[in-house]
Amino acid sequence: MIDEQLVQLLTPEGQRIASADYESSLSGDEIFGFYRDMAIVRRICNEATSLQRQGQLALWAPVLGQEAAQIGCGRALEPSDFTFPSYREHGVAWCRGVPPEDMLRIFRAVTNGGWDPQRYRHNVPTVVLGNQALHAVGYAMGVQRDGAEEAVMTFFGDGASSQGDVLESFVWASSFNAPIVFFCQNNQWAISEPTSLQTKIPLYHRAQGFGFPGVRVDGNDVLAVYEVTKRALDHARAGAGPTLIEAFTYRMGAHTTSDDPTRYRIDAEVEIWKHRDPIERVKSLLVHEFKVKAVAFDEVTREADAIALKLREDVLAMDRPDPLSMFDHAYAAPHPLVEEGRREMVELGVGGGSH
Repeated sequence: MIDEQLVQLLTPEGQRIASADYESSLSGDEIFGFYRDMAIVRRICNEATSLQRQGQLALWAPVLGQEAAQIGCGRALEPSDFTFPSYREHGVAWCRGVPPEDMLRIFRAVTNGGWDPQRYRHNVPTVVLGNQALHAVGYAMGVQRDGAEEAVMTFFGDGASSQGDVLESFVWASSFNAPIVFFCQNNQWAISEPTSLQTKIPLYHRAQGFGFPGVRVDGNDVLAVYEVTKRALDHARAGAGPTLIEAFTYRMGAHTTSDDPTRYRIDAEVEIWKHRDPIERVKSLLVHEFKVKAVAFDEVTREADAIALKLREDVLAMDRPDPLSMFDHAYAAPHPLVEEGRREMVELGVGGGSH
């Protein structure tokens, strides 16, 4: 469902193309940095998938094929901005400085979160579809009332765009002109349902009905994603209100490791998108325009492998938490019903004793 309004600065073959509204402001070193980000995130994702297959993670949500969408928007953020992810934004978490092992803690089932959101300005994963969009708008309204020059960005997929929470968040954001960017990664499959069954028009057109702009960008073009997101964030900080970005991309792997995509989509479709690989696209640009040598790419591969090896070691070293710790943060202050539940578990011999 690609239309003529798709913002693209780089063809699948890695050649620059002109856009009437956007042009790349990035240097060769910055583009190589994006390549490094994408290569490392893909390696982390592949290692996490292997860990899950070996029984070391309860679940994993692969990001394979969506690296450009996440790195492009993640690198467009300012340090003071705040982000609200769903459960697949591993590339954005990487850009915000979240350690890889912390990204996997929730999938290892040893925590309900994994990191301090305020430290990284990146909220913990939200598994309830679309719920993070409401959280993000509420936070953006707070930023607005504080008079802070910050932007908020939230992420969801094409499937979650049909959730009531997302549509309600559009209403609130528009009504209060909140400083927020909605980033929809349209990977074309809401688990097993194609986007064509959810909408008869491109998803970015939905923004018009709520009174704010929408833009569709080639989600496999890291240069275009960066420029589109940067402008939308600048507008949000300047008080121009919300923007919906639809990053048109493709989920190359399974929805999660509990999914079998071969049951609902054909191999020919996947093969087409393999030729639009976001990493190979920017690598081609670096080789032909900036004359980057193979040794530089090899060094990134070695770095990514080292990060993956350390990630594996860190995950295997994660201990299960004391079951009684589930009561520690149910409320900010002690509560008699919570304490009653703790006592019952102690009496059953579960956990290490009362805290």
